[in-house]
Amino acid sequence: MFGSIDLDRIDISQNPPKNEPERQYYYIAKCRKIIEEKSREKGRPLTACVNTFGCQMNARDSEKLIGILELMGYKITEDEKADFVIYNTCTVRENANLKVYGRLGYLSNIKKKNNDMLIALCGCMMQEPSAVEKIKKSYGFVDIIFGTHNIFKFAEIVHNRLKSDRLVIDLWENTDIIIEDLPVERKYSFKSGVNIMFGCDNFCSYCIVPYVRGRERSRKPRDIIDEIKRLAADGVVEVMLLGQNVNSYGKTLENPVSFAELLKEAEKIDGIKRIRFMTSHPKDLSDELIDVMKNSKKVCKQLHLPVQSGSSRILKIMNRKYDKEHYLELVSKIREAVPDISLTTDIMVGFPGETEEDFLDTLDVVRKARYDSAYTFIFSRRTGTPAAAMEEQIPKAVVKERFDRLLREVQTIANEQIKRFEGETLKALVEEKNGQLEGFVTGKLDSGITVHFKGDEDLIGRIVNVKLLEAKGFYYIGEMMREKD
Repeated sequence: MFGSIDLDRIDISQNPPKNEPERQYYYIAKCRKIIEEKSREKGRPLTACVNTFGCQMNARDSEKLIGILELMGYKITEDEKADFVIYNTCTVRENANLKVYGRLGYLSNIKKKNNDMLIALCGCMMQEPSAVEKIKKSYGFVDIIFGTHNIFKFAEIVHNRLKSDRLVIDLWENTDIIIEDLPVERKYSFKSGVNIMFGCDNFCSYCIVPYVRGRERSRKPRDIIDEIKRLAADGVVEVMLLGQNVNSYGKTLENPVSFAELLKEAEKIDGIKRIRFMTSHPKDLSDELIDVMKNSKKVCKQLHLPVQSGSSRILKIMNRKYDKEHYLELVSKIREAVPDISLTTDIMVGFPGETEEDFLDTLDVVRKARYDSAYTFIFSRRTGTPAAAMEEQIPKAVVKERFDRLLREVQTIANEQIKRFEGETLKALVEEKNGQLEGFVTGKLDSGITVHFKGDEDLIGRIVNVKLLEAKGFYYIGEMMREKD
């Protein structure tokens, strides 16, 4: 629908439509008129900056925000001295909240010099009542607050603020609504994220996501496939299917469809060369999905499988619904089916009650699973989660010592793992001009591993053959190989 909308033909003198997304296009048209008037007054286009914190789900949401802003008439910039600054926030760990507060402190001085400046906060952090109260009390210069459930209402929310001088807060506790066909402005022309589901039903005891993203709800498979077809027609060659737990996709549909079945349908789309996905929960990883990965020519040989802890005791308290033995059996099954799989993970250190023995179990899993990389982090108490109230919080000195040991182990194994492709010629999708090496470009292998090699900018968006000359920690230095006639 987005591509066929003519904003000039929308009659903004009438009452807004009740149906979505028509209602939002009505408000986009109304905002555009206001923005045009303000731009004429200033003698220049109004600018907008969207700063994204957090996961790839947030990054995809920000692409939607940018698409709407551009239709309104804003010129997108990375400069936070813009006329309109939007922070799309994360709240998985406390540090993410602190970053936002720090940036708001910076913006306060800028806004003093530009009274017309608008500041909006959205995303997961805004679903925390305590965070919203702190912003209202300590950062009274913020103009708009909205959450994860009603991001589709962005145009309507902005219009409400443009027509008043008061703070606009639009927060929903939960929703089962999924609105299709809203504007999106992709960061890359050749690859794109595709949301296949929203929310989470797992309620891991340390995780705030189900509380801020809501309960699990899947998009209809036809809507997903149609979106991928449109992306392919627009030159996209790689898609990343996104969800808090893609392995449970389809369970909430009226006619359930498995994630493996969705992958098979996506694979049939002409023009799409690569399909990635994240994140996978070990408890839902099916034999059917492993079989699809084994036989597919498009599904990338990369799997992010968060373990969180190697201790069965801790995993039970975390409410992860698998144990150490089950996880390692999965790893073995995956590696047997897809020997060249690139396996990555998330690992937490310092969960309440974690003993040295528990931690040694985590190191044991790292040594047996042999990850290409791992996102390692320290447990963060998130208010409202069961783990935040647990006794036996681990002393910071103990946590840091364990974290350093884990990091050394992960890095040692990753350095060994990456060398297995050294000397091979593999295909890489060229993503950007290299910012440090003159005359080089940067690409991603099927495995997700980065490779830098000599090349021109006109290669960006193309899949080329690259000989991997030398492994350098977490990336390769390579040489592009010309296709044989």
